[in-house]
Amino acid sequence: MEDFELLDLSLYVEDGGRLAVPLGDSRAEAPLEVPEGAVVSVGLTFRLGRDIDAVVFEDTRDWDGAPIGTSRTVLGGFRCGGPYEVRLPPERLPVGRAHCGVYGVTGRFTDGEGRPLTEEHHRIRVAHPPPAH
Repeated sequence: MEDFELLDLSLYVEDGGRLAVPLGDSRAEAPLEVPEGAVVSVGLTFRLGRDIDAVVFEDTRDWDGAPIGTSRTVLGGFRCGGPYEVRLPPERLPVGRAHCGVYGVTGRFTDGEGRPLTEEHHRIRVAHPPPAH
């Protein structure tokens, strides 16, 4: 077994349910679409092949190739085994046509000493909803 195995990655959209995010580098696939202003949280499910004192999740986002931000969340220490399920705090996506478009997202897992465990690359389209009739 590997030191770290990501089993599931999901986006939970308030009033929209769960969106399964395909594992692996999905930059070549169609991006996941979420509405502007939506409240979303990331769900992570993983298993460990060794005890890790501090699992860290780092989320880096870019828009049109330009970095726009990075957040770092210490998930905590975990014993060998699992699966472990963690839900990150919810956040509101930007609002307004100027913020709509495709964002690149890189999720990186490291241990407390900064050693890489795994990395995921995805694209998300923040979309302006069609007018209500």
